Amino acid sequence: MQNQTLFLGIDIGTTAIKFGLIDNGQLVWETLQLSKTYQVGAARFQKRSELYQELRAGIAAIPDDLRQRIKTLGFSVAMHSLFPYENDSSENIFLWSDAQAKETVKKFKGSDTARQFYLKTGTPIHPMTPFAKIMYFNEQQTYPQNMSWYGLKECLMQLFTGQWCLDLATASATGLLNLNSLTWDAEILEFLDLSEKQLAPLTDTTELFPILAETATDFSLPMDCQIMIGASDGSLATYAGFKTSGIPNSLTIGTSAALRKLRTSPRLDPIRQNFCYYLHHELYVTGAPSNNGGNVLAWASDILFEEAAHFYQELPAALTVSPIGAKGLRFAPYLNGERAPLWDMDQTASFQKITSQHRKADFVRAVTEGVLMNIRTLQESLGEMIEITVNGGFFQTAELSQMTADVLGATCYLTEKNEPIFGLYYLHQTEDLTPEVQENYFVPDETRHQEYEKLFANYFIY
Repeated sequence: MQNQTLFLGIDIGTTAIKFGLIDNGQLVWETLQLSKTYQVGAARFQKRSELYQELRAGIAAIPDDLRQRIKTLGFSVAMHSLFPYENDSSENIFLWSDAQAKETVKKFKGSDTARQFYLKTGTPIHPMTPFAKIMYFNEQQTYPQNMSWYGLKECLMQLFTGQWCLDLATASATGLLNLNSLTWDAEILEFLDLSEKQLAPLTDTTELFPILAETATDFSLPMDCQIMIGASDGSLATYAGFKTSGIPNSLTIGTSAALRKLRTSPRLDPIRQNFCYYLHHELYVTGAPSNNGGNVLAWASDILFEEAAHFYQELPAALTVSPIGAKGLRFAPYLNGERAPLWDMDQTASFQKITSQHRKADFVRAVTEGVLMNIRTLQESLGEMIEITVNGGFFQTAELSQMTADVLGATCYLTEKNEPIFGLYYLHQTEDLTPEVQENYFVPDETRHQEYEKLFANYFIY
């Protein structure tokens, strides 16, 4: 039976904004707006005014009869953004990929203080974090000392509710939030010469706010629409997969990649520095992110073939011609530096052990094996996983999905509901769900898995 009210989930990433209307757990309408990202040297940022225009265009695209039934609107955002706010003309929102703090972090990360801060926050010491960006900007004296430090979520809440505020899940990835007390950490703020007044007030992820009347009018939304502050994208994707399947493990391979596990208590590793972020009511998402996923295959497509689509067309034949291990050819996939497990922006990619026997098919296999062997390394830090929900463009190719299952030794379940927008919806819906029967999945072949395990044992040892 159709509800009179609808839930609108908006997922704001670094390349696009996704809009999805959900009715009784089913997606009834969706669209996408591309986002513009700027690169100036090591800086990566989006412009606040342009994001607002993209939001307005996406909401305007919703058919009017559906738009007027929206009762609740929730936000998912990419982690680690930083918006230095001086006044209403401030524009630049720095993204996780911003690398300006690289040298600052190099000097800091080996210190006892860095280790202590990681254990306090569950956020790895890396240039991606707002902590690192603020430390860099302080060194450079880029901004006035008393300015405010917000992020993408705070911008959205100010636009839609008139309040600068931040959910605990997104705050948990800033490197500024104490994971135990769920408050801004006083010692870290003192280290950065910050006061709490320079940061947004904190709320839980399901907190509801009335929409600002002028925003409702401007966006043609109902005046009684409520705004749910929501959470961060990776955590929501993991939560969505868990709610629909009962599986706490999640793997995303899109442009980049991340392996995650939902837990009921924090788990930290000061050596590997897995992330550990709060989600909601004694739920935490631990995991490890990689800079290198589908973007590596896109690079290989350009290098090895005249047409990018040919990589995927020839992949099945290449995997048949070239055996597991690509006849000894190995590929370190660090084209874009690396986060986990190395946490080194200066890492580079390389082919190793090339001989005259290697052909194009071997390079195709080596590239895909290199990406997945790196994911296998991430799995080491999270413990055994015999079932994983997967999402992202990587898994649109059946051969890559099967290869992932074989390398990880885990049954991989591909579900459309393993997306941040559904994570938002399930946060809002408090009733228990019966996990759905998963029909689209890939079971590991035990023989191939054992071959990959032997390969993995010394894959990155040359």
